[in-house]
Amino acid sequence: MDISYIINELAEDRENYFNAIAPPIIQSSNFAFKTVNQMRNAFADEYATYLYSRGLNPTVDILRKKLAALDNAEDCLVFNSGAAAIFAAVLANVKSGDHIVSVKNPYTWAQKMFNVILPRFGVTTSYIDGREIENFERAILPNTTVIYLESPNSWDYALQDLKAVADLAKAENIITIIDNSYCTPIYQRPLDYGIDLTLQSATKYIGGHSDTVAGVLSGSSKMIERIFNSEYMNIGSGISPFNAWLLIRGLRTLPMRLQHITQTTTKVINYLNQHNKVEAVLFPFDESFPQYALAKQQMQGACGLLTFIIKADTVEQIEKFCNNLQHILMAVSWGGHESLIIPKCAGFVASQFNPQHKEHRMLRLYVGLEEADYIIKD
Repeated sequence: MDISYIINELAEDRENYFNAIAPPIIQSSNFAFKTVNQMRNAFADEYATYLYSRGLNPTVDILRKKLAALDNAEDCLVFNSGAAAIFAAVLANVKSGDHIVSVKNPYTWAQKMFNVILPRFGVTTSYIDGREIENFERAILPNTTVIYLESPNSWDYALQDLKAVADLAKAENIITIIDNSYCTPIYQRPLDYGIDLTLQSATKYIGGHSDTVAGVLSGSSKMIERIFNSEYMNIGSGISPFNAWLLIRGLRTLPMRLQHITQTTTKVINYLNQHNKVEAVLFPFDESFPQYALAKQQMQGACGLLTFIIKADTVEQIEKFCNNLQHILMAVSWGGHESLIIPKCAGFVASQFNPQHKEHRMLRLYVGLEEADYIIKD
């Protein structure tokens, strides 16, 4: 399906809403029925009609159809955060006594779920270096039901061979879930490699304006419907119609924004690679990246998130650098219009800083929509 059609036309039945170019925000909590039998059918199958906006909503459905098509998925659900999408995807596929294999250092709230919440119900997790398929093979137990991936990771950009992992999981009857927030469906489609469920934080590139928090979960119709009727509805974590409308608006410019960010990122990386205060740059599409060949094989692009390791002997030097930035903002997340930076040392007490640990000298930079020279000058 053509991306221009998906973004501009798919699911937009304009004749149903006054031929308006922009779809309406159906800001209604519930929907009425003309007959008792219609209401009865809605109670029996809420996934098939509009009953209450905690479940389905017309504005949200326009977004769902577009996002599913971008992922090359049969269906998707949109949540009020990426963390909610992760929680529902995993919870739907484990029961007491099950085991999860996860790549090491996943997103903070995924790791908290694995370490704090699921153990209350007898679900255990093993963390592995996902760069080698042999590590997955060794970690699988008889009670393993989920393999959780994040490719690329959001700090060191470690990749997993998606097809190899998917093939292994299918042979063992294990569900595969991936966080695809780094790439978006424009630059990577995990379902095409056999992954069962792909999710992303729509807060980032899909929204694109740092004004909306949301998450997306895509997969087969059967699996998405099962999650809708259980975890999605019970947790009550669906997105609001207004925020869905903001994401539809963000989608209109997604390819253009990614193209500009990609071009700018290349110039910024070239600058950093030549700077005498920079020890190394980590970016999947940089030729020095250890998994560069795999990145080029399964990704169509790498957007604007990178890590560079600064040469510093003290934490004060890193703090001085960050504190003196005039235009690049210190903040979490990525994917919006503004460039952002996070020093790794902000995540621990300053007295714990050890310059021998490269991770302590890491800075994660998101390249936004500003011009390259503007970012480089800062």
